[in-house]
Amino acid sequence: MSNRIAFLGCGSMNEAILGGLIGGGHDPADIVATVRRAERAAELAARHHGITAIAGEEEPDNNRQAVTGSDVVILGVKPVGVADLAREISGSLSPDTIVISVAAAVSLQQLEAALPAGQPVIRTMPNTPARLGRGVVSLSPGTSCSAEQLRKAKDILSAVGTVVEVPEEQVNALSAISGSGPAYAFYLAEAMAAAGVELGLDPELSLLLARETVAGAGFMLAEPGADPTALRKAVTSPNGTTERAIVTFDERGLPGIIADGARAAAARSAEITKQLA
Repeated sequence: MSNRIAFLGCGSMNEAILGGLIGGGHDPADIVATVRRAERAAELAARHHGITAIAGEEEPDNNRQAVTGSDVVILGVKPVGVADLAREISGSLSPDTIVISVAAAVSLQQLEAALPAGQPVIRTMPNTPARLGRGVVSLSPGTSCSAEQLRKAKDILSAVGTVVEVPEEQVNALSAISGSGPAYAFYLAEAMAAAGVELGLDPELSLLLARETVAGAGFMLAEPGADPTALRKAVTSPNGTTERAIVTFDERGLPGIIADGARAAAARSAEITKQLA
């Protein structure tokens, strides 16, 4: 077994992890990626010099080629295709190869059922800021994953952000906060920009103000030990303009609305898992 890592499917999330690994010093020669189209394979090889990219339209057994001799395999196809992909590669895996899934809603039970008995499996839930190295990635180990194998997965995925370990029963809740969470922040920026237009600002200026304000607040939250409550209070002067806005948000039930949305997201994640089963 080597340090070889196979990325099966290389959309935005798997490419983000791949790029983060190379940026962190992993040897590109130990990375192989599979994609459908030859054009995409050439694009990846040019962007990440030194990796091997294999297109399925040229080599139909590209996934089996990629996993043979690989220490870690990262499944990055759409959720509906994960089980089929796992079955496809099952005969080419070493018993010690760690199989990591970045697909939403695909359970450990579903993954393990599609792979050889005893295969080390880890379910992850990354979010989109991973492509900037500022993501959050959860890890949930399967029944045959050792502590050393889990540590290895953490080392790999830390290349794209903060890694947290959670029991699988908490993945839907985590997904509702960190997985869907970037969209909530973008939605807030949309609403702020629209509010600025209503107050008479030029649309382009209002969008710029909303975008940079949300982004800047995010950087402040990313500082070590940052507490959102303390940060909010620091800019909320008694009887000032910000306090008036926050009171209005509370009166309209904004915290409850956000909680309801997160519950709906978690419930939908559970529904999708059942559908995939």
